[in-house]
Amino acid sequence: MEPFSTTEPEVGTGRDGYDSPSPDNIVILAQDLWKTYDMEAISVNALSGVSFSIVRGEYVAIMGPSGSGKSTLMNLIGCLDTPTSGQYWLNGRLVSELTDDELAYIRNKEIGFVFQTFNLLARASALHNVELPLIYNGTPPAERLERAEEVLRKVDLGDRMDHRPNELSGGQRQRVAVARALINNPSIILADEPTGNLDSATGDEIMNLFERLHQSGNTIVLVTHEHDIAARAHRIIHIRDGKIDRDEKVG
Repeated sequence: MEPFSTTEPEVGTGRDGYDSPSPDNIVILAQDLWKTYDMEAISVNALSGVSFSIVRGEYVAIMGPSGSGKSTLMNLIGCLDTPTSGQYWLNGRLVSELTDDELAYIRNKEIGFVFQTFNLLARASALHNVELPLIYNGTPPAERLERAEEVLRKVDLGDRMDHRPNELSGGQRQRVAVARALINNPSIILADEPTGNLDSATGDEIMNLFERLHQSGNTIVLVTHEHDIAARAHRIIHIRDGKIDRDEKVG
């Protein structure tokens, strides 16, 4: 199913002053995104005119304090929600105006999610947890097995494929989650506070894994409130009061 044809988005110079990337190389393009919530007698703007682009192969952290709007922005980037106004393009498709079913298709095909709480099935093996996205999209069993084994080896869990989550350490569980995120060869890996439930040493291991994935060509968007975690990315978009406060390259 490939129902989402679009016209080319317009690409201008971003507010950060960087040169505009080629449209063919843009994975994420957000143009004047607003998200407004009606709360009794008042309306609250969680996002207020956010615009930015991310090119293929970038490693970007979205950072901000609690209540800044970063979680709302993550939900829009991950196609878990739609903006009140503005346009969001993902890999050349205008996804800000899609139906719920179309968004579900995009999430499965284009986005690999890594969550703070791992979100693994407790009674399933690491291999079966990684296979799940392929089961949902109808991939044949033999191909599912081959691809799941491949990505588990990629995250150094080739000897833990038959283990259930309660037989794995926190770092190993997060590696399973990363493998699951990779299984569909997504356009972006979207990680929400991926080290939040890990000790500092294990968190460093996971961040080293993200660096390896970036070096192999993956586009990574990391959402965090921690300065040291954001500093591991190569670009940081700072969100404050629903707006982009600062957009900077790292290093």
